[in-house]
Amino acid sequence: MTTSMSLQSLQILQSKIQSTTKLLKLGEMKKKMAQLAEEMNQPDFWKHQENAQRISQDYQDIKGEVDKWGELEKQTNELIELEASDDASFAADIAKQTEELEKKFTDYEFFLLLNGPYDKNNAIISIHAGSGGTEAQDWAEMLLRMVFRFCEKQGWKTRIVDESRGAEAGYKSITFEVSGRYAYGYLKSEHGVHRLVRISPFDAEKMRHTSFALIEVLPEVADEAAVTIDPKDLRIDTFMSGGKGGQSVNTTYSAVRIVHIPTGITVQCQNERSQMQNKDMALKILKSRLHLLQEEKRTRERLELRGEYKSAEWGNQIRSYVLHPYHMVNDHRTEYKSTDPESVLEGELLPLSEAYLRWRKK
Repeated sequence: MTTSMSLQSLQILQSKIQSTTKLLKLGEMKKKMAQLAEEMNQPDFWKHQENAQRISQDYQDIKGEVDKWGELEKQTNELIELEASDDASFAADIAKQTEELEKKFTDYEFFLLLNGPYDKNNAIISIHAGSGGTEAQDWAEMLLRMVFRFCEKQGWKTRIVDESRGAEAGYKSITFEVSGRYAYGYLKSEHGVHRLVRISPFDAEKMRHTSFALIEVLPEVADEAAVTIDPKDLRIDTFMSGGKGGQSVNTTYSAVRIVHIPTGITVQCQNERSQMQNKDMALKILKSRLHLLQEEKRTRERLELRGEYKSAEWGNQIRSYVLHPYHMVNDHRTEYKSTDPESVLEGELLPLSEAYLRWRKK
């Protein structure tokens, strides 16, 4: 690469970075950082632990994003200055660093796809085993492990809020919260029915089985943005928790089940310490589900007018994982394929998430 070409590439990259930081509203993010830092410096900041941890995590997430773009812009500007010095001895090194910076920008640019109204929010995820007993319940647990591994790699926190274990293995259903910046944006690609084809470990004859499980991904919606719920529309039941044990668990009626009568949506939570905490979490999940129901209704009405709507039923699986007789993961929406399903099941979901976000933008 000649000196003029290197300089031209760097100037193009510099322009792209400046345009992207405007789109990401980094200026507003810096103001938010300053506001959070001021809150964190208050003497009674740690008086309310849960709120303090949420604010601290928000600050760290925003700081990480601001810092990486600031560092990329700084390195690009320094290279432009070095290139402008016309010192030929640095030409090869500059060309190599330019390629590295361009690759970084491509990786960071992914965040431009995460511009949905709730993409930055935490996520509430439920996994439900399909019909098939132990087979499907084991598949639900495999999907749980897949999502947990992905969250761990992203540095997000997970917390189980309700679970119903299978008699022999796996889960009939499980609900958990994922806390981290862009958690919903990344994980919404997993919303839908997942199909597994494998030799069953529970079948003495080693026959091939097909299992289904549903992953439901909801954004955690702020109270001011959430739907209004009339208390008269709710039926609230309490029951004894069936959790793993611990102080007060399994000895008091701390578990809560809420039924939204007009829609029939049922939510329950039993893993918090008190009935009030379980009720608050169940209401949070209910609000998110009702909010998503409204969004889906608007989308359905719009797509039905265009003749494109397809319901998300069991027959319409979003992704297949084949472990026998060959190895393949196939996302039926994006046509993304991988011959390494083991890695995907170990939490390598970024390529699938990116393919989904790019498909949505078409």
